[in-house]
Amino acid sequence: MTETVDILVVGGGINGAGIARDAAGRGLSVLLCEKNDLGSATSSASTKLIHGGLRYLEYYEFRLVREALIEREVLLRAAPHIIWPLRFVLPHNKGLRPAWLIRLGLFLYDHLGGRKLLPGSKGVDLRRHVAGEPLVPELQKGFIYSDCWVQDSRLVALNALDAQEHGAEVLTRVECVSARRQDDRWQVVLRDLRNGEKRELTARALVNAAGPWTAEFIEQRAGLNKAQSLRLVKGSHIVVRKMFEHDYPYIFQNPDGRIIFAIPYEQDYTLIGTTDVDYKDDPAEVAISEEETEYLCSAVNVYFKKQISPADVVWTYSGVRPLYDDAASSASSATRDYVLELDHGEGRAPLLSIFGGKITTFRKLSEHAMQKLAEALGPLGDPWTADAALPGGNIADADFDGYLRRFKQARPWLPADLAWRYVRNYGTRAERITAGAASLADLGEDFGDGLHAAEIDYLRQHEWVESADDFLWRRSKMGLHTSDQTKQKLEAWMESHHGDTSRQESA
Repeated sequence: MTETVDILVVGGGINGAGIARDAAGRGLSVLLCEKNDLGSATSSASTKLIHGGLRYLEYYEFRLVREALIEREVLLRAAPHIIWPLRFVLPHNKGLRPAWLIRLGLFLYDHLGGRKLLPGSKGVDLRRHVAGEPLVPELQKGFIYSDCWVQDSRLVALNALDAQEHGAEVLTRVECVSARRQDDRWQVVLRDLRNGEKRELTARALVNAAGPWTAEFIEQRAGLNKAQSLRLVKGSHIVVRKMFEHDYPYIFQNPDGRIIFAIPYEQDYTLIGTTDVDYKDDPAEVAISEEETEYLCSAVNVYFKKQISPADVVWTYSGVRPLYDDAASSASSATRDYVLELDHGEGRAPLLSIFGGKITTFRKLSEHAMQKLAEALGPLGDPWTADAALPGGNIADADFDGYLRRFKQARPWLPADLAWRYVRNYGTRAERITAGAASLADLGEDFGDGLHAAEIDYLRQHEWVESADDFLWRRSKMGLHTSDQTKQKLEAWMESHHGDTSRQESA
């Protein structure tokens, strides 16, 4: 007999992983398939903020902003290792939005979401504040407000891991070749892209969380009529050597009405983004253009004393946002809210397709997805994720610094920077990486630049890491901190250990 699951989720980005986690935690049988690595497309190409979206207030998206502001604190409690508060500096550029409008926006931002953990906004004299030092002298007034940072692709991996620990099956490098409705079931064919093996199963419900490929999946894989309009918008970021010494990120206004962030990044760098450009090509081939690089450099050069050019860029990344097409005139004004489209009827297996969404609101989107599916499948259990920590996030009082201090004290042999990186990436799960170790040598082969085999083994066993790039650019950003020699050693080691570690067992 063909195996049957309650819910098949197609797409291993943040929405797919979040829905799989929520569904599995309600006791449903869940299978998630992702044709590449987890978070390998849009979900690892964000500006890496858990934020309400201050600029969305201008488009009167109050529901979206309120939901995002509430989620900001929910997620901060759930994952204090990979999410942490930031204080953003918004310099007042007299030629753009008036100060009273900014103050009004920040007042709403402070109060819409019932803020409890984060400090409110305030005005600041940039002539006296440390954040004013790198800025051009014409900028004398500014505002400071709170938002949060997130390691975006780690957020995806942790949701997938939690889904698995609640009983879901998570398959990477496996694509959904076809899905055909047969009365109240979906007949599905999956293909393992590593060896070509096919697997057939049936599903009571199908969740299409394919991101930029959502419409393509509906029309080509599920064989249904033309999908709702999907507006693909490219967002690109550049990374340069750090442009300032303090820890305050900036949000800059642009004459075109857009905003640009300049954020301290990976200790040694500044992250600058993002652009908003309509995109018509293959999402798998997305890359920054020369025009976008020039745009981002020019945008921050208006504000910083230190000028940058494309020659200063050390790394770039681009992603395609699968936005719901609300017929907005510009890419930057297209709604970031999500739309859940449920295709079902009497005796017809449901297909739920996800359009749009922000990384900040993935958990609420997942809850709403379960509400939608319940319309077709009947009661699916109660929501549970609002008070649940993500793997490694079970840190008392969300006190990252206190936990780090105890972790280091228990391991005096571990270099401070490595202890910090382990706890920042893995939270309490860092204890699993160092279990049984009493010296650096006990962490296995040293690849250089703070990389040891114990960490890579943990990731291969529990976080679906199969290639050096999975680790260097998604489970971490160590690609920015490692030499070519270290990367080559890591790649060679992973090639020689391919298939050694079964990742079927739960973490």
